[in-house]
Amino acid sequence: MVPTLRHGDTVLVRHGARVRPGDVVLARYRALPDRFVVKRVVRETEGGWWLASDNQFAGGDSAVHGVADVHGRVIMRLRRGLPAFVR
Repeated sequence: MVPTLRHGDTVLVRHGARVRPGDVVLARYRALPDRFVVKRVVRETEGGWWLASDNQFAGGDSAVHGVADVHGRVIMRLRRGLPAFVR
């Protein structure tokens, strides 16, 4: 999720929050039910969500893993102790 999030960032997730395209979310791909991911929502589809990575070279988005179930919306990140809202 670079540049929005970087390795070592801590995120605050609001479970049950309303999700809209463009939001950063905590989710699980149905193809990988044992792994949480943090990705950006593209659109709602097939009763789930289509997700994308902010870093096009990182891969691992819905084009590879398919539809995902969102568990919460990322509302804040902490980088070196400095809080910032995520959008």
